[in-house]
Amino acid sequence: MGLTKQYLRYVASAVFGLIGSQKGNIVFVTLRGEKGRYVAVPACEHVFIWDLRKGEKILILQGLKQEVTCLCPSPDGLHLAVGYEDGSVRIFSLLSGEGNVTFNGHKAAITILKYDQLGGRLASGSKDTDVIVWDVINESGLYRLKGHKDAITQVLFLREKNLLVTSGKDTMVKWWDLDTQHCFKTLVGHRTEVWGLVLVSEEKRLITGASDSELRAWDIAYLQEVEDLEEPEPKKVKESSPRIQDSLVAEDDALEMDETPEDRILSCTKAGSIMREGRDRVVNLAVDKTGRILACHGTDSVLEVFCILSKEEVQKKKAKKIKKARKKSKLNSCKGEEEDLEINVEMTLQDEIQRVTNIKTSAKIKSFDLIHSPQGELKAVFLLQNNLVELYSLNASLPTPQPIRTSRITIGGHRSDVRTLSFSSDNIAVLSAAADSIKIWNRSTLQCIRTMTCEYALCSFFVPGDRQVVIGTKTGKLQLYDLASGNLLETIDAHDGALWSMSLSPDQRGFATGGADKSVKFWDFELVKDENSTQKRLSVKQTRTLQLDEDVLCVRYSPNQKLLAVSLLDCTVKIFYVDTLKFFLSLYGHKLPVICMDISYDGALIATGSADRNVKIWGLDFGDCHKSLFAHDDSVMYLQFVPKSHLFFTAGKDHKIKQWDADKFEHIQTLEGHHQEIWCLTVSPSGDYIVSSSHDKSLRLWERTREPLILEEEREMQREAEYEESVAKEDQPAAERIMEAIELYREETAKMKEHQAICKAAGKEVPLPINPILMAYGNISPSFYVLEIFKGIKSSELEESLLVLPFSYVPDILKLFSEFIQMGSDVELLCRCLFFLLRIHFGQITSNQMLVPVIEKLKETTISKVRQVQDLIGFNMAGLDYLKRECEAKSEVMFFAEATSHLEEKKRKRKKREKLILTLT
Repeated sequence: MGLTKQYLRYVASAVFGLIGSQKGNIVFVTLRGEKGRYVAVPACEHVFIWDLRKGEKILILQGLKQEVTCLCPSPDGLHLAVGYEDGSVRIFSLLSGEGNVTFNGHKAAITILKYDQLGGRLASGSKDTDVIVWDVINESGLYRLKGHKDAITQVLFLREKNLLVTSGKDTMVKWWDLDTQHCFKTLVGHRTEVWGLVLVSEEKRLITGASDSELRAWDIAYLQEVEDLEEPEPKKVKESSPRIQDSLVAEDDALEMDETPEDRILSCTKAGSIMREGRDRVVNLAVDKTGRILACHGTDSVLEVFCILSKEEVQKKKAKKIKKARKKSKLNSCKGEEEDLEINVEMTLQDEIQRVTNIKTSAKIKSFDLIHSPQGELKAVFLLQNNLVELYSLNASLPTPQPIRTSRITIGGHRSDVRTLSFSSDNIAVLSAAADSIKIWNRSTLQCIRTMTCEYALCSFFVPGDRQVVIGTKTGKLQLYDLASGNLLETIDAHDGALWSMSLSPDQRGFATGGADKSVKFWDFELVKDENSTQKRLSVKQTRTLQLDEDVLCVRYSPNQKLLAVSLLDCTVKIFYVDTLKFFLSLYGHKLPVICMDISYDGALIATGSADRNVKIWGLDFGDCHKSLFAHDDSVMYLQFVPKSHLFFTAGKDHKIKQWDADKFEHIQTLEGHHQEIWCLTVSPSGDYIVSSSHDKSLRLWERTREPLILEEEREMQREAEYEESVAKEDQPAAERIMEAIELYREETAKMKEHQAICKAAGKEVPLPINPILMAYGNISPSFYVLEIFKGIKSSELEESLLVLPFSYVPDILKLFSEFIQMGSDVELLCRCLFFLLRIHFGQITSNQMLVPVIEKLKETTISKVRQVQDLIGFNMAGLDYLKRECEAKSEVMFFAEATSHLEEKKRKRKKREKLILTLT
């Protein structure tokens, strides 16, 4: 038995460089008995708890693989509900930081979470259009509320009533009675998506925000309370006959049966609108816990703050207006008139809801939360689009309140995507650079130890000695920084276009740069006299230039410093001699430009990664392509060899990092964790650590373990994951399966006709080859294969799949339905499909003369077959009733005892009403 090559597994170690993700919302949390000091923010699949006073991360709630989309703290402040991209909800304890309970019930991402007043129930809304109410104490689901046609945007429990109000992107606001779990009222006064709603004025007013600049207000009247206050007088009837009494009883029963919950719970009428200053849609709409401060923001960087006046304040304001109007009218009236003037002043919605101020943040707002400090000030915390958290305080009681920014969390991450990463020679420091800043991180503590401003960085490396760093920018400049002081030592105009790549020479005396000006430039380090001190400082000087015909995308030195590999925009890689700059080899074969490449430690291999999603491994001696690997599902963005080995890592826009063996051309493992495109990665000089950066603004540290990795097991696990994914995807394209089945039916029908013609011409029977798909289904006919496909579609997806089905397939389906219904096969399913197709394609079907006989035949067969099914069901029901009576007579036990007792109670009520009518007459 031959020896197998040993690999070691890399695992995810930490997430850093991220303050808050954009998909979720920021919330205040109570921790260590303090309110208004700590906030919870989503951070990819985790939740970070930040101390606003110190600007430090104090707790990490470790999540699953899915990205966090929603947060909601419990009313007691001890727990935090977290919603995920896959539709799951997890309850974390803020004391221990552990996830205690996980709820699974949604099919798509969670969009909103809300606790009730006591914290015993949790409502979750999702993109799958469902609302689920969970019992947090018993850790179970209570009920699912269906009715919205698009994603849920907000859910709210009422405090005094067992009601729930929800809004969605389907422009609807729905009221739900949680006792009966059904929707009893729908507000249809919005023309666009409803993005938020709040209850104010002791839950007597509803305010909604949509895609326009209006905040709509609705007055809520609870009719049940009114009925309790005003008891109706009993009806007096002078004369009555049995017929009248029967009609009164029937009318009373009809009222009891037809009385809608909408009529006996609440009414909702529009009170008016408040105009926002923003012209775009409402992103978030919220009130503080007192219900006095209302705040909302759009897609910009302005939070609009309103104050909701109490009844006493409104009355005072009204009295002032009346006094002012009376004074004005007296001045305008004649001097001889002394009669009292009646003044009527109407209070508008703008008088009840007043604008306080606007809070302008430093970047676009993604989410916010409000809280009142013990001193009475309003605190507003913001999660901004540029990976930043800001806290503002506001004294709303002042006549002209001015918001003051009290703190901000900035040091924990970059404002934009990190485009370049580098390790120091001792594996301790990590450099990350973005569009505006450079940060130096301590790998062991993951703390930022130095921040320096820079231009848009594209490439970087540590100068030998790890005391300075060199940055290549988008404007073609070289920037040299000193790490001890954090100062910019020198800026050099290196290229006329973007400086895409740099490569440190193996002798560590200089480096090469490649840019968009079609040139490769060579630089040497030198010590020059510093103007500000007596000591010398590091500088660089240009020594040579290699002019090329295309833009340079990447440059790499060979370990022996004899060769230089240059990737060009024409999809080729040119190899030059370093000493003479003469051309040596050309590596061509990629269909799109080579974005990244690296040379192995012994100079034997060069690996190139391209935007065509392939990685090619070449021999550097003759330039022959050893292997071409389909590496990623999108562009390969970065490639680097592990030091002292022929293993290399690639990063792609498909959110994955993959490890490969360049000798055996095998895929070793995949590192999954990033949620968006990966821009770059760096491997430590020891090969024990990897750091990667992504468009999700996170930096991830991966660590090599001592655990051996067995390729066969990895392949088996990958196959299982792919199988589960394929099974999950099988149920989605129901319309495509119908179309494929009809296509197969058409092909097989045409083949059968052609076969019959051949047999007739030959005068003998020739065997017809059987389609393997039909054979897999038990050698059924093509028409019955179509029926099997319809039977395999989920009931909830049937109408949706028929809706997107092109009309060209409908005539064949109608003909097949006619045959199946005539045979009595699955009449209920086929009638449902038939009636839906007739509704959506009525005009085209009636105008098609070829379908007239088919429709006539369907009309006859459908009516007769449906009657047969009705008779069959009626016969079965009668048989079941007979069996029930027989069983009850033998065992003296009543079936459906609860339903029977309910029926008897209704009969008793009816008898009481009859007696009441008799007494009244």
